[in-house]
Amino acid sequence: MNDTANSPAALRFWADLRRSTQARIGLGRTGDALPTTEVLALRAAHAAARDAVHEPIDVDALAARIAELGAGDPVRVTSRARSRSEYLRRPDLGRLPAEPTPIRAEDADLGIVLADGLSPRALTDHGPALLAALIRELGPKHTLATPVIATQARVALGDHLGAAMGVRTVLVLIGERPGLSVADSLGIYLTHLPRPGRTDADRNCVSNIHPPDGLGYAEAARVVAGLVAGAWELGRSGVDLKDNSRATPLTAPHSPPLSA
Repeated sequence: MNDTANSPAALRFWADLRRSTQARIGLGRTGDALPTTEVLALRAAHAAARDAVHEPIDVDALAARIAELGAGDPVRVTSRARSRSEYLRRPDLGRLPAEPTPIRAEDADLGIVLADGLSPRALTDHGPALLAALIRELGPKHTLATPVIATQARVALGDHLGAAMGVRTVLVLIGERPGLSVADSLGIYLTHLPRPGRTDADRNCVSNIHPPDGLGYAEAARVVAGLVAGAWELGRSGVDLKDNSRATPLTAPHSPPLSA
């Protein structure tokens, strides 16, 4: 039988298509199974994802890098999850701050929380550079509260911290759940008028931030700035707030209108 899956034409086709995605596509086959190299690559990616979840974060080193940005020495908080194991088993504890909290109210527009989430590696790799981009984009228009580093944290922890800071909008930079193609991706969750009890419907998310293969820091900051402006105009964030940063008109200038 002719094995078209491994023909030169098929291999060229899949090689070209793989340039536009990190998904595992067109892996070929050896007999009725995947090639050994692809099986080993899958196992290595799975191991990397597991490592990213459990890898401890060096809070002292991260705090030093953040302080170098000139935004002040970050405040350190933790959730009520007392260990990584408990954090993974009890998501509810990761949404609540440990008591007492060192957060104090500030006269600032925006609060930024850097949270380890499900990929502490992502926060270590991308957190300071992403924070720097946000400061450059948002600093000229808004006052920023002292940054916060939150460990064993879930997204909703930002509601409590934002309310304690007294800010109008809180941004939670958090390590996203690792997958089999990316283990170090960051997301930014924006909540306007944060307070305990907010739900995911009250937030906006900018995800997949992990240059060079994912969204870049400057582009992510630009999208967030647009969402912040929209939230302040609308008076709320979430499902009613849309990202129009990539919107384009249906017709280009000087072109004839589209007909029905």
